[in-house]
Amino acid sequence: MSEVSIIGLDLAKNVFQMHGADGSGTVLFRKKLRRDQVLKYLAAQPTCTLAMEACASSHYWGRQIGRLGHAVRLIAPDYVKPFVKRQKNDAADAEAICEAAQRPTMRFVAVKSEEQQAAAIVFRARDLLVRQRTQTINALRGHLTEFGVVAAQGPSHVAKLVSVIISHDTDIPELARPILRLLVEQLRSLNEKVALLDRELARRAKEDAEAKRLMAIQELGRSRLRRSLPWRRQPRPSRGERLCGMAGAYPLQRSTGGKQKLGKTSRMGERTLRRLLIIGASAAVRWAMCKGSTADPWLARMLALKPPMLVIVALANKMARIVWALMARGATYRAPAAVK
Repeated sequence: MSEVSIIGLDLAKNVFQMHGADGSGTVLFRKKLRRDQVLKYLAAQPTCTLAMEACASSHYWGRQIGRLGHAVRLIAPDYVKPFVKRQKNDAADAEAICEAAQRPTMRFVAVKSEEQQAAAIVFRARDLLVRQRTQTINALRGHLTEFGVVAAQGPSHVAKLVSVIISHDTDIPELARPILRLLVEQLRSLNEKVALLDRELARRAKEDAEAKRLMAIQELGRSRLRRSLPWRRQPRPSRGERLCGMAGAYPLQRSTGGKQKLGKTSRMGERTLRRLLIIGASAAVRWAMCKGSTADPWLARMLALKPPMLVIVALANKMARIVWALMARGATYRAPAAVK
């Protein structure tokens, strides 16, 4: 019997599906296992390549299986989908993962360490609290609009709404006032929690030497981008273009017949990384437009020739390449010379 060369593992909550094949791709076994049986079964298997779809729990399983001596390969689900034959089920998914991992040109996702995943929690928690704060503000606006109380958009104008609720000289019905005060207390609690996470981010930025070097880039600001990058103690992209692709800052291509046709931004890859790059670039472009000048000659030329949104995306692409250069080469950022 041929020796197992690669195993495709379809992850689930309780029931996992395995698909084993040899070096030529011949199917050796199809097996369904419970959660507590997976590691025991793999420990008894000879060292081989084990492939999984990249998802929330795949990094945990990648670390656990890697300790058994197997080579772990994580594949983006979009790259696995073309290998699924007809009907979709766990066995078909495991087979598709196995086949996709054997392609010589397949791109794999690096397994994240516990440190990486732990560092990302603070950003996800902050995003959740910010969304809840926005929902609370919108609820206050909606309820007070029913009583003829309105305020300008933006969190800075919420104080007007709060003062109307607290004051007893307003025409808000007493039946509604206690409920509105609950929302005000909720808003204050969320503001305190967001501020606490902001201080935690600032503390982590001071302790991270690489974050300090990246913060020298004016458009990037805090260490959030550094913590969001998809590697830590992992092989980094071989070129800055790869990081741009991972951030989705590349235009879509529909080229054919030797004619290059570029479309809108692809928005593929790491959403958080792309958002941070776009936010930083947007702030830099708007600041340059408000001042009417900029020290960056490249940005000045772009603003003179192109629409602002196009310049923002182009600057985000450029920033991604700068970040890759600083991290890959251990260099220090040098600001562009001012236009004379």
